[in-house]
Amino acid sequence: MYNILLPTDFSENSWNAIKYALHFYEYSICNFYLLHVNKLNNIAMDDTSYIATSTTIQDEYIKPSKKKLVALLKKIANQIPNNTNHKFYTVSDYNFFIESIREQVQEKKINTIVMGTKGASGLKKYIVGSNTADVITKVKCTTLVVPENAKYHKIEEIAFPTDYSINYNLQTLFPLSKILDRTTSQLRIIHIKTEAEKLNTNQEKNKELLADYFNNYKYSFHYLTSKKVEDAVQCFIESRDVDLITMVAKNLNYFQQILFHNKVEEISYHTDIPFLVMHEI
Repeated sequence: MYNILLPTDFSENSWNAIKYALHFYEYSICNFYLLHVNKLNNIAMDDTSYIATSTTIQDEYIKPSKKKLVALLKKIANQIPNNTNHKFYTVSDYNFFIESIREQVQEKKINTIVMGTKGASGLKKYIVGSNTADVITKVKCTTLVVPENAKYHKIEEIAFPTDYSINYNLQTLFPLSKILDRTTSQLRIIHIKTEAEKLNTNQEKNKELLADYFNNYKYSFHYLTSKKVEDAVQCFIESRDVDLITMVAKNLNYFQQILFHNKVEEISYHTDIPFLVMHEI
């Protein structure tokens, strides 16, 4: 059984992530926790003489969000075919956003957080929004990030960019192996380098570890040479029609280049392809 956390701000973007999650886990037994967080910084009052009592917070923030969560449950029931494998629970909280996420992950024994993210606009030309960025960097829980244009279809090609620089904890890779267990996906392990160079001894060892771990699955190694990791990822995704990108957060070199840069205008995977971020537990 999976315990899945679905943070929502009731936007179309978060609704898209919810739909994706329900299809992604269609054949799995799941508890889905729909969470809305009224951020403490939003509750701060301009009038310093005003004290936000627990009653005030309940009336002005918690009760309205509970009504919206109930409406969201009805929307799911009306638009998504009933699935006896799935149970839904609602949680309304007021806290700092990341603290609330951490608490829910611990209390509900969450396996995966599924969040939507919206593409860049205006001056904030970054691949992921601030809330999503905070979750995938500050919360040690597997997170599936669903871009605004991503629509679920059968997962057949999974890209796994790595520079082989870290010694993978096998428990960290478990979420990826579970996806491979329940799909017929091909795993494409990609090494992108800036120039023609051989792997060092440590990289070779880490590569062998991956080969051993995924030995019973359909996988292949790929090598690309490019000055920019994000450009190489874009090229590979287009050539292979990749359905999911997966990364390990500890692999900071690739992680930051693929997710945290401001060259959005040159790539498209940030709006179309979901990515799974795995953490060491």
